[in-house]
Amino acid sequence: MNGLPALAKINVVIFIFIFLFMSILLSGQEAQTPKKGAFPAASNYEVSKCLSKVKINGKLDEEDWQRAVKIPLPYEWMPGDNIPAPVETECMIMYSHSKLYIGFRCFDPHPGKIRAHLMDRDAMSTFIKDDHVSVMIDTFNDERRAFLFQVNPLGVQADAVFSELEGEEDFSWDGIWDSAGRISDSGYTVEIAIPFNQLRFPRGKEKQTWGISIARSYPRNVRHQLISHIRDRNIACVLCQVNKITGFEKISPGRNLEFDPTFTLDRTDKREDFPDGVMETGKIKVEPGITGRWGITPNMMLNATANPDFSQVEADVAQLEVNRRFAIYYPEKRPFFLEGADFFRTPIEAVFTRTVFDPLWGLKLTGKQGRNAFGFFVIQDRYNNLLLPSNQQSISTSLEKDVFGSVLRYRRDVGKGSTLGFLYTGRIGDDYYNHAAGLDGFIRFSKTKSITFQYLRSQSRYPGEISRDYGPQADEEDFGGNAFSFNFKHASRHFNYGVNYEDLSPDFRADFGFTPRVDYRKVFVYVEPVLWGKRGEWFDRLSLAVRFERINDHDSTLTDQYLQFDLMYDGPLQSIVNPSFFIQKEFYNGVTYDKKAFAFYVETVPVKGLYLYMLSGVGDYVDYMNSRLSWRFLLRSGMDLAFGQHLNINLAHTLERLSLEGDKIYTANLLQTQWVYNFNVRTFIRATIQYTDINRNVDLYTFPIDPESRTLFTQFLFSYKINPQTVLFIGYSDNHMGWRGIDITQKDRTFFLKIGYALVL
Repeated sequence: MNGLPALAKINVVIFIFIFLFMSILLSGQEAQTPKKGAFPAASNYEVSKCLSKVKINGKLDEEDWQRAVKIPLPYEWMPGDNIPAPVETECMIMYSHSKLYIGFRCFDPHPGKIRAHLMDRDAMSTFIKDDHVSVMIDTFNDERRAFLFQVNPLGVQADAVFSELEGEEDFSWDGIWDSAGRISDSGYTVEIAIPFNQLRFPRGKEKQTWGISIARSYPRNVRHQLISHIRDRNIACVLCQVNKITGFEKISPGRNLEFDPTFTLDRTDKREDFPDGVMETGKIKVEPGITGRWGITPNMMLNATANPDFSQVEADVAQLEVNRRFAIYYPEKRPFFLEGADFFRTPIEAVFTRTVFDPLWGLKLTGKQGRNAFGFFVIQDRYNNLLLPSNQQSISTSLEKDVFGSVLRYRRDVGKGSTLGFLYTGRIGDDYYNHAAGLDGFIRFSKTKSITFQYLRSQSRYPGEISRDYGPQADEEDFGGNAFSFNFKHASRHFNYGVNYEDLSPDFRADFGFTPRVDYRKVFVYVEPVLWGKRGEWFDRLSLAVRFERINDHDSTLTDQYLQFDLMYDGPLQSIVNPSFFIQKEFYNGVTYDKKAFAFYVETVPVKGLYLYMLSGVGDYVDYMNSRLSWRFLLRSGMDLAFGQHLNINLAHTLERLSLEGDKIYTANLLQTQWVYNFNVRTFIRATIQYTDINRNVDLYTFPIDPESRTLFTQFLFSYKINPQTVLFIGYSDNHMGWRGIDITQKDRTFFLKIGYALVL
């Protein structure tokens, strides 16, 4: 450790001491670890057909519910380790020719403590804190992908697609289904009806077997997660442990046709001569559009759209973009691209549909037959958005020229839980093209170990104006590059570790994706011992991780390196405490900087309806604008507050201060707040405000700059939503700007209206 600073040596010694201490505790936990074969196998259930019409009202009073197969939820898998559930839950399942019906009776000895709020569907930051039930359905029974449906006690919906390969839930997917909930003196009930035309399943009229996981979230002092089957912490996969349901003979998605016409109207007024000019009234833009969906078979889907409405009524969460080197990621929220979006995801993000700005039309085909899954889509966009990456920074630009884009994806299931795949992405325009293609795979070696890998080769040509404006970022001649990613992961009850290697050559481009950095070789390793508490103890989960990352460019120059020590505590009041210490090296503009930093994160739910979080950080930081080492203080804090069942308030504040030898370089404040009043599960009004204030010390800048800049964004929205596609939105938004000597002044304003309707046949 001779090369480490004194402070770093002290922290390494502390880490080693804590690591050894946890190892001793872990040795004591081995006696608590269930022996091999101690867990019972997941149960299989036979699902029967209902005999009469079912009304979705949350009452569960039809006689068919009494005859439906009943699936108990006997286990608590988090924070308890498959211990008896603290409350009783009963799930009932049946089906008709066209729908799957699921009912819940959730008993609660203290119904007054049930957490339930009205909100928009998929409002996950609020939804996850409520009581709710979940159903995850693996319709192909291939243990790779599943549909997830969640409902809270008031009938609020959330839905997602779960991918076993990434181990993630993608809540951007939206289905059209019915739900209702009721709170009673004994707990609450939930009733769900899912049309088969919203699912994908093997074609044929014979009896089918699906994987299913039934769960209930019971948040009190801790968030108890109850489940219908064992979840062994020594098995990394989820879908390989679920229950099975058999039945569904002669089910049908019907004609499986859906047409979603939309009508949008907006007007943007601008102050062209800012800040003293008058606000010029803009033209009213009327945009009709239509998107169609045809289930050619139950397992093959064709989507088409003409002049689609890609308006985004949900404002992006604002992020501070001061003193940043690389492009900031914003998630996709537009419906056309969300169909099967998880299927196009690979280790290298070569498909990122936010690059599509204003398409004329689009066509998409996705499906699965046996072990083979495939997807294809093509679009024509009126703009060519480009992200020009390098090792040191990324630059964004846009050309107002038509560009055609296409993506082809193929994936084959191999063995039990593994896949091999092929991906192609391409964009072609005037004097421009970018093609990227290659292979990828997910290989599960055992219950705890897996690898993922991907290789891509790109070939590109950029138009002359890009070369003139951005110099070495692009070349008028053809150029090509390679990208490779490899990741090994081990995940078990008491020990996690992994290794990741990435190599992106200087001329690699994936313009349909999000690759803000190229020209690097990265090695990343981590080790994390884990300790689990018992019910009622002072902690639920305790882990200590060490992470190391090293990045070199293709000239073998060390550009980034860090050693990170991470302590993670989960405990009562749904609390998370996470202190971290970093020892770093960073190369920028010809200089290598040695840095040390400390971060501290905490979140908690101290009482029903209140969520608090805070992230603070101090340490060395590179002032990229002036190319020197500085000191940064960062504070992010926020809260979610619910007043009764109807009003939800979110407040968030970010403070960032950069200083040089105690003198301020800049202070940046970002304040965001959102107020939502929900009349019922379908209707709400929402106000969003985002305010940024950056104050600079011009004497510490090496170039002229405004001493102060301020921006203000406001948005007001009325939403009536019967389902994700049958909607009415009425809204207003505006932008304000100001700087030293100029009061913050309105720059533009937009009025908009959207009407959408889902015609399901």
